Amino acid sequence: MERSSEQPVVCLMGPTAAGKTDLAVALVEALPLEIVSVDSVMVYRDMDIGSAKPDAETLRRAPHHLIDFLDPAEAYSAARFVADAERAMAAIRARGRIPLLVGGTGLYFRALEQGLAPMPEASPELRAQLAAELAERGTAALHARLAAVDPEAAARIHPNDPQRIQRALEVHTLTGRPQSEFHREQTARRGSAWLKLVIAPEARGWLHARIERRFNAMLEAGFVDEVEHLYRRGDLSSQMPSMRAVGYRQVWQYLAGEYDYEEMRLRGVYATRQYAKRQLTWLRGEQDAVRFAAGQAGHTSPARAWLARKLSGWI
Repeated sequence: MERSSEQPVVCLMGPTAAGKTDLAVALVEALPLEIVSVDSVMVYRDMDIGSAKPDAETLRRAPHHLIDFLDPAEAYSAARFVADAERAMAAIRARGRIPLLVGGTGLYFRALEQGLAPMPEASPELRAQLAAELAERGTAALHARLAAVDPEAAARIHPNDPQRIQRALEVHTLTGRPQSEFHREQTARRGSAWLKLVIAPEARGWLHARIERRFNAMLEAGFVDEVEHLYRRGDLSSQMPSMRAVGYRQVWQYLAGEYDYEEMRLRGVYATRQYAKRQLTWLRGEQDAVRFAAGQAGHTSPARAWLARKLSGWI
């Protein structure tokens, strides 16, 4: 294969619990790759169990960039991720290696590949107004309001995603333009060859069962204690992005006395399955990705062989 003038970027994408980390480690041990995490929860310190953050042995075998560096009281944005990821990728390339982007946060992948639309910065005053409206009227009412001014964004954003609903309304209020217009103005980045692998199950039932087993294992490993430590800090709230993460939100509500342990467990499993469903919907739009079936014995070897062929011009 003739070496391209473009620098390769390898993307390993998939829904939660599909086995991305295991495959990523196998790829790192076979090829000159370094992992950059593309996960909006793993960035936070003290949020290890519920985010399925790699353990110490996994990190020894395959170090990860962009995990465990942010306090849960801080917000993290796609713009900040792009800046952090570009620095990490430049450092990886300076060592003569290739970035392997691994995760399931579609917004971050899209922002890094396509660039960020020039949308306005956040307005604390407007955000406070929207938060008050959310508390008074609920998420469904805000989503309906968004559908009236930006039906394209409303179709893209899940009705139970208050953070993104509020941001889309904020953009429209500040600019008079739908957020979807800004998104259409994005253009693909130049200078990189994007090699995309998707790992996803062929049967939805396999993933559902795996999600429940993993959530139960998280509870057995001390997930409630992990969230209780955060709950008792006193400077965090259920409305912060970190505490709205799937699993953390349900345990937080359990600690607040909103429902009992079993209800929390069931809600956590259901929320994780719904999150995986949204991820799979996003992944279906990645038409230029090569797909490998999760859960099949020996699925690592075809993925590794495919990637080795694609990278033969660079390594």
